[in-house]
Amino acid sequence: QVQLVESGGGLVQAGGSLRLSCAASGRTLSNYDTGWFRQAPGKEREFVAAISGSGGWTHYADSVKGRFTISRDSAKNMVYLQLNSLKPEDTAVYYCAARSPGYVVHTTAGEYDYWGQGTQVTVSS
Repeated sequence: QVQLVESGGGLVQAGGSLRLSCAASGRTLSNYDTGWFRQAPGKEREFVAAISGSGGWTHYADSVKGRFTISRDSAKNMVYLQLNSLKPEDTAVYYCAARSPGYVVHTTAGEYDYWGQGTQVTVSS
């Protein structure tokens, strides 16, 4: 079982940047496909980005393409989400999630087995 803890959220102005971190313990995170999801008040949890265990592929939601970047540092057992050109509509709790690696990209929250506690990102206009 892998334990996940997110950090790096905060309050920024529109157009600003944040770097979210997902720290893993208990297991090697590079053995899992890892995703970032977000949930705004009153809305469903939505897919943001995913990265393969090896780092060989990445996938992004259309709403964040060109602005967000997912990456991993296997030596540190960490996955990151760089958020640039932030918009007020990006405001949400951001969650790190992991699942056993597969041959397709999973963009549904129910397909992920392990979750962090979330970190709040608030973007002011």
